[in-house]
Amino acid sequence: MINYFSSDFKLGILGGGQLGKMMLYDTRKYDIQTYVLDPSDEAPCKIACNYFEQGDLMDYETVLNFGRKVDVLTFEIEGVNVEALKALEAEGIKTFPSAATLEKIQNKAVQKQFYTEKDIPTAPFKTYQKIENLIADVESGARSLPFVWKSATGGYDGKGVSVIKEAEALKELPDAECIAEEMIPFKNELAVIVARTPSGEVKTYPVVEMEFHPTANQVEYVICPARIEDHVAEKARAVAQKVSEAFEHVGLLAVEMFQTKEDEILVNEVAPRPHNSGHYSIEASYTNQFEQHLRAILDLPLGNTDSKVGGIMVNLVGDKDHEGEVVYENIDKIMKMDGVTPHIYGKKITRPFRKMGHVTIVNENIDEARKVAEQVKGEIKVISRS
Repeated sequence: MINYFSSDFKLGILGGGQLGKMMLYDTRKYDIQTYVLDPSDEAPCKIACNYFEQGDLMDYETVLNFGRKVDVLTFEIEGVNVEALKALEAEGIKTFPSAATLEKIQNKAVQKQFYTEKDIPTAPFKTYQKIENLIADVESGARSLPFVWKSATGGYDGKGVSVIKEAEALKELPDAECIAEEMIPFKNELAVIVARTPSGEVKTYPVVEMEFHPTANQVEYVICPARIEDHVAEKARAVAQKVSEAFEHVGLLAVEMFQTKEDEILVNEVAPRPHNSGHYSIEASYTNQFEQHLRAILDLPLGNTDSKVGGIMVNLVGDKDHEGEVVYENIDKIMKMDGVTPHIYGKKITRPFRKMGHVTIVNENIDEARKVAEQVKGEIKVISRS
């Protein structure tokens, strides 16, 4: 086995945001050398890696040259140059998840088509190369309202997704490749994180339930375990494992799903990396998602995915009326509450609904934890200095 610990081994991470920063908690624990590439000189990862490089993640030469400095390459964001990853793999540099996996996931239209080909349940959809083609379908009656519009590329944190209730709204959308997806009446939005090693060991985390902000189209609370029946949870984990096998990914794969009114499970989309829906695991699980990602990409034995305790994660996002140098109000008040742990990501500038941190609440009783989460949400404010 390669000696990863206190050695010359170098792990490269493409992207230096909060996911990378939290991954570095665990590389520090194991004394694994880390190299990070990010476009921002103020990236959250900068304080904790061994070597930091500022550069464009979509630039072929930048990614290629960075990748040649390391032994294994991973990423914490999907917006990276896939052609450079392919070239690095051809040179013998291990990239996990692989360029082939990432290529199927980067474009939502390709991702949805992949589910259809692999017989993975997903909401009915149609792909459009231009917005005018979608407008024509709506005007002719071939596409009925309402439906969900998704940009094929570039969407994140609620951006690039809109519920279209009237034809007028289509004129506001970008003229780019997109998907029109049928609106599915659902009971719950769920997620399952799957870990997979190059040797083929696979483990799934318990199903989590996601509660969304009513206007920002962002996850407000992640609840683990999900408040669903056991047979639904088993089905969700089985579907997530099927998705993992289809993508042949290595590392973590977060599978977001809908539970329909009939208790069917439909796959919404995936992320091939640590994910917002797994942040609860830092405090609540035997093996948190970031350590598990490292274990998986380094082909080490996977850790126990069970929860030690019920966990709820509250996203800390910028106040809708504030932009500028960030101030966190009332952190001292929430730290007085039992089982509450804040995580501040290190972004200096707040903007409306920008993810600035999260808070985990742990409790033996998930309903108690949910009450405390509500109190935390009411107390803490992410605002600007003036």
